[in-house]
Amino acid sequence: MKKNILLTMLLLMATMTFAFSTLKPKYFSIMIMLLLMETMAFAACTGKKSTIQKSAAVQTDTFKTRSGKEIVFTAIKHGSIRITFDGREIEVDPVRGLKPTTDYSTYPKADYIFVTHEHFDHCDTTAIRQLEKPTTVIITNANCAKIIGKGKVMHNGDHLQLADDIQVDAVPAYNTTPGKEKYHPKGRDNGFILTLDGFRVYISGDTEDIPEIRNIKNIDVAFLSTNQPFTMTPEQTARAAKLIKPKVLFPYHYSDTPIQKVVDLLKGTGIDVRIRNYQ
Repeated sequence: MKKNILLTMLLLMATMTFAFSTLKPKYFSIMIMLLLMETMAFAACTGKKSTIQKSAAVQTDTFKTRSGKEIVFTAIKHGSIRITFDGREIEVDPVRGLKPTTDYSTYPKADYIFVTHEHFDHCDTTAIRQLEKPTTVIITNANCAKIIGKGKVMHNGDHLQLADDIQVDAVPAYNTTPGKEKYHPKGRDNGFILTLDGFRVYISGDTEDIPEIRNIKNIDVAFLSTNQPFTMTPEQTARAAKLIKPKVLFPYHYSDTPIQKVVDLLKGTGIDVRIRNYQ
């Protein structure tokens, strides 16, 4: 800051000397006023540290269905996942407000938006408005549908055929640890199983390793939430993964959980554990 002020003063003095020797007297005062304003602005700009945070590199993972259709998963943050499937845009729990802020107005408009439940880090009306187009289909639980003012409501056990090659099943997501049940009571929230041209994706939502997980089978890619007290511990995530046996596992929604522990606990299981930007 001190260096910036010194440079500014030297610049002003040099400019004043030049102006005094070359300009007519009637223009001199105007010139000095303009230069003073300019150098003050310079000092303010160079003396202030930038508050803009560089965003992390975009992390994507690409898969192919058996018929050759492409599925791309983009890690947005926390519980927010972007899925591009055969030219269609799918957003899961899009949230603008969590840091780093996501400007969804710069994203392609969504064909489908899935919202697991109504908590602020999952159900964000601003993000949904930015992603919406007239034909967007929103799939969520009853409470979030009330907040949004629209949406297809799914309950645990429901099935929807959204397109010839897109199906979704709503599965339970809730807490079981004593004292934590209040966060996600049984029967309120959803996890989702997306079947995209036969490629099965399990998105757990906020849950623990509940008994119903044993019924989830033939999963290609699983997203398992990992941050107690709200979802699973690394140990619970590892137990759930061993039951589901996905080909690829993305621990997500993990905040400050020591997520490398999941990788360590699943060594030797044959499950490909991939850590992405889902803090």
